[in-house]
Amino acid sequence: MKTTKFATVLAGALALSTVLGTASAKAEEFINVLTGGTSGVYYPLGVALSKIYGDNIEGARTQVQATKASVENLNLLQAGRGEIGFSLGDSVQMAWEGNTEAGFPGKLDKLRGIAAIYPNYIQIVASQESGVKTLADLKGKSLSVGAPKSGTELNARAILKAAGMSYDDLGKTEYLPFAESVELMKNRQIDATLQSAGVGVASIRDLSTSVKINVVSVPKETVEKIGAPYLPVEIPAGTYEGQTEAVPTAAVGNFLITHDGVSDETAYQMTKLLFENLPALSAAHAAAKAIDVKKAIEGMPVPLHPGAERYYKEVGVLK
Repeated sequence: MKTTKFATVLAGALALSTVLGTASAKAEEFINVLTGGTSGVYYPLGVALSKIYGDNIEGARTQVQATKASVENLNLLQAGRGEIGFSLGDSVQMAWEGNTEAGFPGKLDKLRGIAAIYPNYIQIVASQESGVKTLADLKGKSLSVGAPKSGTELNARAILKAAGMSYDDLGKTEYLPFAESVELMKNRQIDATLQSAGVGVASIRDLSTSVKINVVSVPKETVEKIGAPYLPVEIPAGTYEGQTEAVPTAAVGNFLITHDGVSDETAYQMTKLLFENLPALSAAHAAAKAIDVKKAIEGMPVPLHPGAERYYKEVGVLK
């Protein structure tokens, strides 16, 4: 009799522990936020987003991963190695099409959209000493075009092609992230850097306080040759030290992307909390001031995640 009682109690305890174990496994949600280099705009925004999600999604454990940005983020999302990531619109489009030249192994069919966020300005900055003021002036000069196969590097190829140029026209091409590019410019080892980021990016602000710079013009007609998703814009006067006039350039929209393995509820919460915490994101970086729920699905190159769709229907952005 004692043995039977003991066995019953033991079985009950095991069943309870299994139930509790399952409940606790369900309660814990892991959200890895894929960003970019630490001196860009994606990283501080990713840190802010990670805190927002960690504080407001019950049972969520969050992590911020610094990456080579757009292309790497999309490949990681396809492989299920991140829950949300930042990317440039043209990279998302190429990933969905399976453009192997852009750094994708094939069509990334698991990608799903969360939101269109702010535009990336393609900012080409040269030392005054180099004499570079226009795209044509870059011929024979050294230029850093961003990490290989990054969204920035894809932008560099597109801009040069529209100007009737290629890397062959440059004196030297460096494939470096923002911070490393700036260090080389400070040490007079390269003439210019192309950085695709929110306007007022920290790396160029830092550079402009150490070296006299020229912000290189990308004329409207050059941008229009590339076409969508590139748009003609201006870098406002005074954005960087010594920049006294507005400078025309190109912009490409940024997107927050997830994948189809993320639950509808998590995708819903990630979307909702993004728009309910815009002041915190703007405090992390001014680029977030351009985030607008009314424009959240504009130009989305991949299908929306059903969880994001649910939020947009709630707020009237989708019918």
